[in-house]
Amino acid sequence: MDNQAKLLWQRITEQGSSRKASFEETLHLQPGASDEDFQRLERILGIRLPEEMKDFYKVHNGQHWLAGTSAFVRNLTLSPIAQIVENWEFLQEEFDPDDLEPEIGEEIKPLLWNAKWIPIAENGGGDYLCLDTDPSEAGALGQVLYFWHDWGNRSVEAKNLYAFIEMCLEEEDEPDED
Repeated sequence: MDNQAKLLWQRITEQGSSRKASFEETLHLQPGASDEDFQRLERILGIRLPEEMKDFYKVHNGQHWLAGTSAFVRNLTLSPIAQIVENWEFLQEEFDPDDLEPEIGEEIKPLLWNAKWIPIAENGGGDYLCLDTDPSEAGALGQVLYFWHDWGNRSVEAKNLYAFIEMCLEEEDEPDED
């Protein structure tokens, strides 16, 4: 297991706990994912998972969503592998893989939905944080993007999962401006 993944989880819980005493408890974290979980996900999605994702999920296989669950970063709940499969299947049914999206970052293939995107987190409103396992030539494997359900614009948020989490932790660490 990657030590960086453990350290990121530790930073997430420490930072959240500094703002809310019950933060770690209300994350509702699940035990780590197994190699079988990853193999099943790769088989269903027809992709190879980024190693960072595997390492991160080996620590905690997402969150069990209940009323009052705290977001792990921003307003996002980390989906367990079973939920990733459900969300991916839903998105596969909802969006035609041939639909093009012209307002898209150059690092992303110009598709409204790409079956090679892994919806790892959600905000509860139909928007997903995805890992891109099929980037354009200008992109990077495992780059992070938002899939907005009601807005076609897609852009890369970070070059990989760890960089995205680091960015979110730094945002939350900044003092509020008055």
